[in-house]
Amino acid sequence: MGTMTRGELAKRTGISMAAIRYYENSGILPAPRRASNGYRIYTEDYLVKIKFIQDAQSLGYSLKEIQENLQLLSQEDMESEQLKMLVRDRIADIESHIMNLQHMQGLLEALLKTSEKDIHNYIQSFRNHKEE
Repeated sequence: MGTMTRGELAKRTGISMAAIRYYENSGILPAPRRASNGYRIYTEDYLVKIKFIQDAQSLGYSLKEIQENLQLLSQEDMESEQLKMLVRDRIADIESHIMNLQHMQGLLEALLKTSEKDIHNYIQSFRNHKEE
């Protein structure tokens, strides 16, 4: 298995060295081993982990969720059915989010049907009025 420096890993993954450092410092990526000269040495499995992070981010996962999922995936007893369950849970979250967005859209569309008089009265309620 080949090894690479942080700079080489950054080039191969398309993310910055600062992002890799951030992932390490926040515990999303495990700390790499160090060579005798003190340089961090990354193995090919870091490419897989960073690809996972990129893919998960594009699917809307937060870095905290990604970290939790990477920890689950690294467990020896992790089975494919558990991974499928994580995916099903994410699909359910997305469906719930879609329903909430559709509800918000309905509320906004109803606001557009509000009469001009009611809109005018509403706006007036925010303006300063002299106390009588």
